[in-house]
Amino acid sequence: MERWSELRTAYKVARLGTVSAAAEALGFHRATVNRHIDLLEQDLGAKIFIRHARGYTLTDAGQDMLDVANRADELFTDLEGRSRGHAGQLSGELTVTALIGVVPLIMPAIKAFHLAHPKTPIEFVAGAKLARLEHGEAHVAFRAGAKSQQPDYVVLPFRNFRFGLYASQDYIARNGRPSGQQFSGHRFVGNVGERSPIPYSDWMEEHVDRADLSFRTSDQQVIRGAVRMGFGLGFLAEQDARGDPNLVEIIPPDDAWTASIWIVTHVDLHRTAKVQEFLRFVREAEK
Repeated sequence: MERWSELRTAYKVARLGTVSAAAEALGFHRATVNRHIDLLEQDLGAKIFIRHARGYTLTDAGQDMLDVANRADELFTDLEGRSRGHAGQLSGELTVTALIGVVPLIMPAIKAFHLAHPKTPIEFVAGAKLARLEHGEAHVAFRAGAKSQQPDYVVLPFRNFRFGLYASQDYIARNGRPSGQQFSGHRFVGNVGERSPIPYSDWMEEHVDRADLSFRTSDQQVIRGAVRMGFGLGFLAEQDARGDPNLVEIIPPDDAWTASIWIVTHVDLHRTAKVQEFLRFVREAEK
């Protein structure tokens, strides 16, 4: 890449919205900003801005440019911090994303990271939507299921979760406890009839009809709440059920019903100081 200066100029225009604002921020003449944009568009072979009366709007190619520039800016900021020898100081916000059910497992690491680096803001996004790490939507993601094969991702093992079948004390009192594998007349919480990566889905498809579902959902946190409230039998993660006096184990957790959680980072940001420091706290919390 021979257009670092031009990329930086385009990044400023994209962030500030006008050539005048970018020129002032960079200490350039407006003509220099325009020339940098023209040179960058020429090298990329595509327009990166749509020019209009109120300023500049990014094209699709421009959005790709901004994604790259964002990562480059973060890497240079990290390099600057290292070169100044700011031991123990991290630059910029740290964004972490995870499934809601994983949150309690990683909060100790987040707390320890915060106490060690109170000036580093932490944004936590919990939900099923996968953050696009290549677009800078998160620095660290905790993901369930099969190991990602994205070539630009660094994927590390976090934890495995075994699932078992449970019911509440209230449900057992009202409906009795199933005997062995005999579930006739019993109600379930969960989902059937749809393809799912959850490890116990094959068992549900084999043993449960859609009419047997008293509460239909694919969200594991909702399943846990519905089972605890006595809606029916349902599969829960072993650590969620352990020690809960309200729950009765119907089928014990099995290795065949195991889900893996992975720590995923983008290769461009994996070695940055704040990501490495956060991963260190995650490893410490797992000991």
